[in-house]
Amino acid sequence: MRPEDLALLHVPGSVTLHEDLILVDVARPDLEADAYRGGLWRLPQDGPPVQFTFGDHDSSPRISPDGAWVAFLRAQDGGRPQLHVMPTGGGEARPLTDLPLGAGVPVWAPDSRRIAFVARVPEAGRYGTEEDVSAAAEAPRRITGFRYRHDGVGFTLDRWPALFVVNALADIPQPVRLTDGPYEVASPSWTPDGEHVLVSADRDLDGESLHSDLYAVPAGGGAPIPVVRSAGSAGLPVALPGGDVLYLGTAFSGIHAVARNTGLFRAPLRIGGEPATGVRLTEEESVDIEPLPPIATEDGVLVAVRVRGAVELRLAPSDTPETPLEKLPLVLGERAGVKTFTSYGDQVVAVVSTPESPGEVVTPAGTLTDFNGSPAGRRPLQEITAVSADGYPVHGWLALPEGEGPYPVLLNVHGGPFHHHGWGFLDETQVYAAAGYAVVLPNPRGSSGYGQAHGQAAIGAFGTVDVDDVLALLDAALARPECDGERVGVMGGSYGGFMTSWLAAHHGERFKAAWSERAVNAWDSFTGSSDIGWFFAEAYCGPDIEVQRAMSPLYHADRIDLPFAVVHSEEDWRCPVEQAQRMFVALRRNGTPAEFLLFPGEGHELSRSGRPRHRLQRFEAVLEWWSRHLS
Repeated sequence: MRPEDLALLHVPGSVTLHEDLILVDVARPDLEADAYRGGLWRLPQDGPPVQFTFGDHDSSPRISPDGAWVAFLRAQDGGRPQLHVMPTGGGEARPLTDLPLGAGVPVWAPDSRRIAFVARVPEAGRYGTEEDVSAAAEAPRRITGFRYRHDGVGFTLDRWPALFVVNALADIPQPVRLTDGPYEVASPSWTPDGEHVLVSADRDLDGESLHSDLYAVPAGGGAPIPVVRSAGSAGLPVALPGGDVLYLGTAFSGIHAVARNTGLFRAPLRIGGEPATGVRLTEEESVDIEPLPPIATEDGVLVAVRVRGAVELRLAPSDTPETPLEKLPLVLGERAGVKTFTSYGDQVVAVVSTPESPGEVVTPAGTLTDFNGSPAGRRPLQEITAVSADGYPVHGWLALPEGEGPYPVLLNVHGGPFHHHGWGFLDETQVYAAAGYAVVLPNPRGSSGYGQAHGQAAIGAFGTVDVDDVLALLDAALARPECDGERVGVMGGSYGGFMTSWLAAHHGERFKAAWSERAVNAWDSFTGSSDIGWFFAEAYCGPDIEVQRAMSPLYHADRIDLPFAVVHSEEDWRCPVEQAQRMFVALRRNGTPAEFLLFPGEGHELSRSGRPRHRLQRFEAVLEWWSRHLS
């Protein structure tokens, strides 16, 4: 895969199913327009997919319970996504919303008329709501709490999300706002009688809380009613016909919300009275569920579970507490990454990514689509294992180019750290392997999908066991004849950028050069500058400022003497640009051959969902850097 082949990727997103009708949205990067394009596709029972809608960018289809309508989001001419509806038999799409900041994913009521959704509502006078007043001319923001902005969104204190309901079949649809408060509300789901909408919202409706609970919002209007008090967080509720509710959640106290496995919970749904407490149905240590809505079936509950680099669709029990991973039957997704899924009756359909494909629509019986064609030229992943310095087992992957080696090697560390490299498609791996590099992808302690203890092992230990694990897997790869141990580079983003900076400072003799992207370099300033820094730094590193600095690559920058690329985005609020600026200045003052590549208008997610042209330019810069230093 070459950098310009980004334009050839067709990425399926949401899939929806009713009887024999399957609809899926498919997006692609358009390099010429510098935008993402795509529409909805219908998957016939036999024959190839047929395009169903033709907007600039249509997404998030949802078929009504009676099968007559499909609601979806449409973004036209670079505008915000707005809610539309059209007959499932085809026809004109009808707009239901025209909101300043766009609408969220539609959720049908049982009556197949009303739709619930969440949308951010701008404060009066902001975000274009006052004619002829530009953003630079708006009044100052008065900030009184920690949670006032979010990467990829911007400021949030003046555009809190609200729950809406709209009658999709009304002559003149009028969205009705049901919540109004300075707190986060998310993941709406209807009760079976259609009288209430369940949502996840901040505990006590306090926009400062890290904890979230479940609330029932009267569909006809009224204050949110607390129905479930979580053990830490609760989201993606699903009301059951018998009067209970399923949801996904984590257990934690205070600010210690990091590296916690997400589980499936069940609680009685009592609207009024004291909120219920949920029972965890999946074992906390072994089961970590991807944040995708669970689906209750006659046989159990479908959930997507992170397992050693895969995201597998598994069947969890609906009433048995603390069920371990080995007792959750696999439905589909082995050695793959389930991105979304749905079911109807006994049918199950999912969008699944593999190392060679960004996604296809599959069922347990086989693959239904071929949006991305033959994987010829795309490189498979090989599992590799190692033993760390203290005897701990380490797992990861190696992608090799075509032809004979030995190849120069790129050690690519993932972000998170509670994330993982895995069996899903990663365009970076394919581009680097096609350019002639062996790519090493480690999942050190701190990663997800290997048990909660594995994820929490990096807490208070950055730069120790995680480094040992990464180097052990690198050594396992370098022991192979295809890998050239004399030409090794290190790279990564976010936590992977932290690891790149740390390795360059403490093990620089092992590498020819480093590419550190959107990195955490200084935990002390991260605390005050990152959108999550006010709790994240202390949760991982502890409250002692000297300990935080000891774990910060910036304070070891004087040890770095290899060529070093500092790469960042101007509007990154997760790892703010000051993290890059401070590191670049420190390196240059020390005489290190450092370069600073700064992308305008992008946030933390540049490499995954940034402007298509910036993604292309980034790939070109990466390959140019390594051609200079590993040739």
